[in-house]
Amino acid sequence: MSESSKKEVWSWVKAVLLGLAIAFICREFILAPVKVEGKSMMPTFEDNNRIIVSKMSKVERFDMIVFHSPVSNEDYIKRVIGLPGDIVEVQDDVLHINNIIYDEPYLQENKEMLSTQEQLTDDFKVTVPEGALYVMGDNRKKSSDSREIGFITEDAIVGEVKFRFFPFTEFGTLE
Repeated sequence: MSESSKKEVWSWVKAVLLGLAIAFICREFILAPVKVEGKSMMPTFEDNNRIIVSKMSKVERFDMIVFHSPVSNEDYIKRVIGLPGDIVEVQDDVLHINNIIYDEPYLQENKEMLSTQEQLTDDFKVTVPEGALYVMGDNRKKSSDSREIGFITEDAIVGEVKFRFFPFTEFGTLE
């Protein structure tokens, strides 16, 4: 092999290794693709949607996050309802956080499928401890969330959902 061919091969090897290193760093520390499994976030997310999570975001109330489940070896996607120190209460299907009523427009489609006597979310009241979050799925009737699995520690968070890239008809950033 000629000297120029060796330089060309070495140049390609360096470029590929650099690309792999950058991809690894991005995936481990900045962004990660995630596949949605299950129906707990319907209609916001359907089973098999593909999303991108940011591992560098500051999590705020009503953000959608992916986290390591405290009860299984799976990652879950849910909406953050309560932050550390919050008093979260649902009474007659109305969300109260620290005695302030919050509208949950993302629940409207699921509420429309209920009978007039039925509630989407059973009544409860909890205080979120320091270092933890209270999370709930948008499909409240079919969600294994903090009502069942307990509080989510901040170190269990994989990242905040930022973008849906599949299905292509739903491609884009999320509200």
